[in-house]
Formats: sequence, C-alpha cells, structure tokens
Amino acid sequence: MIEQVLNPRNMMRAYYQVLSNKGSAGVDGMGVKELYAHLTQNRAQIESSIRGGRYQPQAILGVEIPKSNGKTRLLGVPTVTDRMLQQAVGQVLAAKFEMEFEDYSYGFRPNKNAQKAVLKAQEYINSGYQHIVDIDLIPSTRDDEVDHCILLQLLYRKVKCPLTLRLIRKWLRAPILINGKLTKRRKGVPQGSPLSPLLSNIMLNELDKEMERQGLKYVRYADDFSIYCKSLTVARKIGNNIYLFLKEKLKLPINREKSGIRKPVTFKILGYGFVPTYVKGEKGQYQLVVSETNEVSSSNTIENNYLYEIKELGKTERETENHHPQNHSYDLRRTHPKTQRGIARLDKLLPIGKYTSQAKGTRRVVTKPSKVLYMA
Repeated sequence: MIEQVLNPRNMMRAYYQVLSNKGSAGVDGMGVKELYAHLTQNRAQIESSIRGGRYQPQAILGVEIPKSNGKTRLLGVPTVTDRMLQQAVGQVLAAKFEMEFEDYSYGFRPNKNAQKAVLKAQEYINSGYQHIVDIDLIPSTRDDEVDHCILLQLLYRKVKCPLTLRLIRKWLRAPILINGKLTKRRKGVPQGSPLSPLLSNIMLNELDKEMERQGLKYVRYADDFSIYCKSLTVARKIGNNIYLFLKEKLKLPINREKSGIRKPVTFKILGYGFVPTYVKGEKGQYQLVVSETNEVSSSNTIENNYLYEIKELGKTERETENHHPQNHSYDLRRTHPKTQRGIARLDKLLPIGKYTSQAKGTRRVVTKPSKVLYMA
C-alpha cells in the first residue's frame, strides 16, 4: 500500500490539494508556497525514509481557539510536509474504507453533507419516530480520549501494510507544541490534520454497525448522532445499550448532562430545531427552524473562522465550513389560513419573528427565527 501512497500521481494530487487550501505554517515555519522547492530538493530523501521506515514526523503546532461557552478547543496544525503526506495517505485509505461506511453516516464523505442529515432526521420524525435518543460525545473525545490501540486494530482490518500503519502511528503519537512547550500524546486524534475526519469515521463506523445490527433509525454526522424511536420505553432501552457499547467497546465517554431523550420540539440537530407545521389535517408533522442560540452552530462558526485562516487540508476537511446547512430558509415554508384571525393566532403560537409574503396568496417564510419555547 505504501507504493500506492507514494505513487507520483497520488502525491501530485495531494500536493495540489494542500496548495489550493493555502494552509498556514506548522512548527517549522514553512508555508505552502515553499513546499514545491522543498520537495524538489528533498523528495527522494523523504520517499526513501518512508520506504525504509525511518521517516519521523515533526511536532504538531497546538492552537487553542475559543468556543461559544467560554471554553477553548485545541487544534493541531502539522507541518506542510506532513500535511501533504497525510493527504496522500488519506486519499488511499478513503478508497478502501468508503464502501465499508454505512448509509446514514453523513459527515466528511463524498455526496454526503449536513443538509442531508438534517432532512433525514426530519423524515424520521414525521414518520412517527418522535422519541429521540440524543447522545453527546464529550468534546475531549476527539482530542484526548480516542484509544490508539483500538483505532490501529480497526485500520489493520483493511490495511496490512506495516509501513503505512507505522507511519499513521507516528502521526498519532507526534508531540504537540502548546505555548512553547512540547507535550507527549498517547491518546486522541487532534483536530486540524487531513487524516482526523477519516480516522474519526473509521472509529465511529463501529457504532454505526452496532446500530444497524439492532435495526435502529439513526443519523450520524461526525460525532453528532441521534436515534429515533416510537416509544419512550424503547428509547430508554436503546439509550442504555448504546451508552454501554461506547463505554465498553470503543472506550468513548459521553456527556451525560447533555445527553437524554428528547421530543421534537426540544431537539436540535446541526443548528436546526423542529416546530409543528400547524396545518389542518397534518397531525404530528414538524418543520425546520434555525436555532438562534445553538452551541453546536455557534462554536463551529468560531472554529470555522479560524480554520479559514489556517486552511484545514483535504477536500473532506473543507466540509467542516458547511457543518450546518447555509440556507436558513430551507424547508421553512408553511401555509396559513387566509383570515387575519388565523394569522394572529399563529403569531401567538409561534413567537419566531416576522413573516414576509413571498408570493400571491398565503405562502409565507420565517425570516427571523428565534429560540423555540415549547416543551414536550
């Protein structure tokens, strides 16, 4: 497999991907504009050291960015050389693992996106699956808690090349430089490398398989996932089973304070919430609204602004900038009674801002959605 990685066409594709993203420098201070000259002089030496198992990645530059809740999130910026090599490895790995991933995993995959995940959740809810098991993985899961042994075992199922596995292990174990201090890493996949979304999907694909085995209705986008049930009893049983699977099989902790069983009006997914349609004859049907105060959405906005500056690498990494659908008016149309009395009643029931007429008749669109105040 290492020869597929070092294939000139694959390496050239990885180089242009890094160049097009205009990433910032890592600990060595080398920018993407200097990468071509560096490769011209040192390509043969780099390839020889990889084939001989002697290649040693440089440390990762750790940068803390603020989150909406006042805390910080740690991003790791590899050097441009390591980013290009990781991109090359990721391109080969993705081709091997993509067919293994389940259909309802929507994060960082070709022809999948956050909008499709949100619409699938709405489809489940409108089909009667209105008891939602909402499980929140602890944010440090992505940074500090991923077990390297489990991850490498999962990789070994499809990747038998010892040189490739050794190279990935070295990237996982590379120290991180935070405020001038090098810190060892024995767990975790730091955000910021081209490989991190793919490795996270490989790890959480085991969760997808378990949910498929149990025949569950679910949606997963990266580490955000939810399960849809028809009764509270079933939802509680499934929630406990999945909690034990994450804890015992994958050794991933969950945030028990933020996890629970939700009704549609108290559930949010990727920056969207749900409200009843209030259309006569449509009982139990819900439509999408944009959440005004949403931790996932706002924290990702802050992170994406920073990612835009450092230009996270790889085609899948750019999908982070679209972690939630951008068209805030999508699927928000509704039909109101023609009378002023009917519209006034809806304004009282739906305190979600002004309505503006979009065409002749009664079709209207929410223009300033605010926080949903309904209780299950």
